[in-house]
Amino acid sequence: MFSITVRDHVMVAHSFRGAVFGPAQRLHGATFVVDVTFGRAELDEDNIVVDIGLATRALGEVLGPLNYRNLDDEPEFAGINTSTEFLAKVVADRIAERVHAGELGAGARGLDRLTVTLRESHVAWGSYERPL
Repeated sequence: MFSITVRDHVMVAHSFRGAVFGPAQRLHGATFVVDVTFGRAELDEDNIVVDIGLATRALGEVLGPLNYRNLDDEPEFAGINTSTEFLAKVVADRIAERVHAGELGAGARGLDRLTVTLRESHVAWGSYERPL
């Protein structure tokens, strides 16, 4: 299996509901380093996994609407605990939509999986992996 990873970051504010979250029930900020790893069994005809430039642009465009937002105020996240794991799935699904729409180039048709990792800090992160 081959893979390539691109990285960006996003800054959000949010709060959680439920005693399990302790002090994170209060409004707080998070800066996530976001890695998207694209995978495939065989390289494409150009011997690449995916066009890094197109993948980097797609990630930036997916993160843009989330950046500097209080997720508690966003209608699409109303009543949802926007945990690291949950947000990793949101980003993965939005990247997958772009792959399927052809926005990452013709060679991206051969991708079979992607993994999104949101790093909260140097000691904690969460990921979501999905097929394409």
